[in-house]
Amino acid sequence: MKNKKSDVLNTEERKNLRSSDFGLPQDREYPMPDAAHVRAAEAYFRYADEDKKPELAHRILMKAKKYDVDVKSDKITEWANKYKK
Repeated sequence: MKNKKSDVLNTEERKNLRSSDFGLPQDREYPMPDAAHVRAAEAYFRYADEDKKPELAHRILMKAKKYDVDVKSDKITEWANKYKK
């Protein structure tokens, strides 16, 4: 599914992702189908809307665990603690 030349998803690959592969499924933003994209979501986390940060942080940590990614940002952990389902 992932482009062999880079970690960038093309339009077709992104369209074929499940909603659960996104950090913000309702908006289909912050795709995380693999470890490289989890790290990218962590790097771009600061650009997320404040009201969406708790959910995004929670989902980054879930995907990081799944793909064995060490999340470096303490801010992500802090925001994830604010997440309410």
